[in-house]
Amino acid sequence: MFNTIGVIGLGVMGSNIALNMASKGEQVAVYNYTRDLTDNLVGTTEGQLIHPYYKIQDFVHSLETPRKIFLMVTAGKPIDSVISALVPFLEAGDVIMDGGNSHYEDTERRYDELKSKGIGYLGIGISGGEVGALKGPSIMPGGDKAVYEKVAPILTKIAAQVDDGPCCVYIGPKGSGHFVKMVHNGIEYADMQLIAEAYTFLRTRLGLSVNEIAVIFETWNQGELNSYLIQITAEILRKKDEITGLPLIDVILDKTGQKGTGKWTSIQAIDTGIPSSIITESLFARYISSLKEERVYADNILSGPEIDQRSLDKDLWIEYVRQALYMGKICAYAQGFTQYKMTSELYGWDLPLKDIALIFRGGCIIRAEFLNVISETYQAQPNLANLLIAPYFAEKVKEYQIGLRKVACEGINSGISFPCLSASLTYYDSYRTGISNANLLQAQRDYFGAHTYERSDLTGFFHTNWQ
Repeated sequence: MFNTIGVIGLGVMGSNIALNMASKGEQVAVYNYTRDLTDNLVGTTEGQLIHPYYKIQDFVHSLETPRKIFLMVTAGKPIDSVISALVPFLEAGDVIMDGGNSHYEDTERRYDELKSKGIGYLGIGISGGEVGALKGPSIMPGGDKAVYEKVAPILTKIAAQVDDGPCCVYIGPKGSGHFVKMVHNGIEYADMQLIAEAYTFLRTRLGLSVNEIAVIFETWNQGELNSYLIQITAEILRKKDEITGLPLIDVILDKTGQKGTGKWTSIQAIDTGIPSSIITESLFARYISSLKEERVYADNILSGPEIDQRSLDKDLWIEYVRQALYMGKICAYAQGFTQYKMTSELYGWDLPLKDIALIFRGGCIIRAEFLNVISETYQAQPNLANLLIAPYFAEKVKEYQIGLRKVACEGINSGISFPCLSASLTYYDSYRTGISNANLLQAQRDYFGAHTYERSDLTGFFHTNWQ
């Protein structure tokens, strides 16, 4: 009997994807470049439908045709190396799926190379971490629709399941699946940083304890802020350190890592002229966090404002923080979905924005209650320029901007760094400004570089001899 699918790359994510597939009744062939990870997986799967192979040709020949091979390999050159090893044993009609965090432009290159050989290639965004991989992630497949149809029965089975179906939908051609996952991660960066800033205000300015803030986040998770990230933040704040007995958050070093997808999101936005300032500020916040030693040194030299001794009405300001966080999240998601829309138009991808919002509701890291509203919004207005001007969100930001303004201003006046909350407010105010100061910038460009300018009262381009 032939295996129905193969998985290459048996780290935590790959092993869990294989276990997920086996649990759904698939006969799964597994292979890893080093034998130890294969043995580790097989040693824990007695009686499951997982079959190990130690030579890549044996792995390939064990698969039913057309062969379906799922790669969970480190992005970059390792992917190219595995593909090179596979191709001599594949036939026209076989399918390779890359489930890692590959850059979408690399995916497009591989797609073209393999298509010339008759081999299907799908770039598949996977969100949900190791738990999602095992129990059901959000899946974002991009490539040829006909190739996707060959593997759709398996992908939709292993995806997270919500009330109205699996969190897996065909995204679009070529590298679009990995692009959607990339921007998803950018939104995730922004969402996490906004939550961290809300936590900082509650603790630093309102003087609340970690336990008190945990209760607040648990309460918020029962309302419109309901989301995976809010939920786990409350759980994190409840956790005690086994060594010191302190809240674990207080002994974790304040240095944050990143694996590249947030950076790629910002670079792509900059390259194509898309305003993704909140996502970019969240990336820069991670960069400056890595300068731990410099920050500690600067803390002893550089001064901030005098400590404000005014006591604030805690209940009122907790509500302001909730409003600020929700509005910040709206602005961040608005930027992310604008990046989807503008890039889709640039490449002719026709990204299904309403469906993207729906598949983010289960399994993935940014799953949140208001994704239903985002999906409904794009269902009603497929060509909507920006989520901020949709009726529901326009009403919310009209109501909640007072909270964001108060928290941002109070925080800044207290010397608290708020890169994403302040960027959210700036983005909102910039977007709603019908007449901006860009006329002065363009006049300056024309003055020193003869770049010309357009007029508000006449058509065409003009240049002035300013001197």
